Amino acid sequence: MKKVKVAIFFGGRSAEHEISLLSAVNVIKAMNKSKYEIVPIGIDEDGNFLAYDVTKNFILNSDEPKKICLARGGKPVTFGFGRSRELVGIKNKKLKIKIDAAFPVLHGTYGEDGTIQGLLKIVDVPFVGAGVLSSAVCMDKDVAKRLLLIAGLPVAEFLTFDVSNKEEINFEKISKKLGLPFFIKPANAGSSVGVSKIKNKQSLARLVRKAFQYDNKVLFERTIIGKEIECSVFGNEQAVASLPGRVLPKHEFYSYEAKYLDDDGAVFEIPAKLPLSVVKMIRQTAVRAYQALGCEGLARVDGFLTKENKFIINELNTIPGFTAISMYPKLWAVSGVKYSKLIDKLIQLAIKRWQRDNKIKTVYI
Repeated sequence: MKKVKVAIFFGGRSAEHEISLLSAVNVIKAMNKSKYEIVPIGIDEDGNFLAYDVTKNFILNSDEPKKICLARGGKPVTFGFGRSRELVGIKNKKLKIKIDAAFPVLHGTYGEDGTIQGLLKIVDVPFVGAGVLSSAVCMDKDVAKRLLLIAGLPVAEFLTFDVSNKEEINFEKISKKLGLPFFIKPANAGSSVGVSKIKNKQSLARLVRKAFQYDNKVLFERTIIGKEIECSVFGNEQAVASLPGRVLPKHEFYSYEAKYLDDDGAVFEIPAKLPLSVVKMIRQTAVRAYQALGCEGLARVDGFLTKENKFIINELNTIPGFTAISMYPKLWAVSGVKYSKLIDKLIQLAIKRWQRDNKIKTVYI
């Protein structure tokens, strides 16, 4: 049987560049080499697409998250014209790589926000994960929360400011509305980049500047007291949710450092030790949130379970982490879908959606 040629896109122009490299290492390791021909495409921090030889070491220091980086020697490529589904060399004009599907393992900006999805759609390549609109919506926490509220799903109370009205940010008004402490986060960022807990007026200005470094819009959110719960979802028209897991951060909250740089940053309860009725409710709520935001392919639904057993949605990640300690694959493993089978399923979902969407007329006859 002919192998499916899958281009794995990783790295990128994002604050989560290194995490993307870690995820790619694990995805490639888990892929069935007898079924897939793997084409590694590293995107450097300047946005250059670089094709690598999968048999060589193209990601350096993969066992040291603080030092991980792309290797030199990648061949600059871009997409060919039209619907060729072909990567072509920029310097070496004879280099041509035809691909059957793409697996973007690109966290954050220019990877999870609908931009790479739009490019892949234009060049007619089936791709793993959410489409253009749902990727953009889930990336923007402000827009996502508004749509979740319309769908009748609970979210933490929040206030939004952007560059046009950031001078109106006032500690007294925010703390009166949201209580203390409250959180600040960039609207369009992931992996807790730029997220801070604000406890007093003295820290506000500094942490506002920090959040605005990563986006032109920020959210202030009420602190939710409860168990931090994550649930993995996959599917196109018919979505299914994994068993939920619980995160017990050892830092003050589940920060970027706790997630990726501190080997002892959190304890994971996989699956979460919860009553069956609560597990059922969380899984149903996760699927409802996934569908409300138009997700397909995959997403991880994160939230908080209050003492009243109310599951409050925090956010949806359409390209969740695939590192060795990431919850998305671990939750599917305890739900009966092992890593390699999970990768198979996600690629199949991508191709089925592409086949479905290609039946849609794009010209009026």
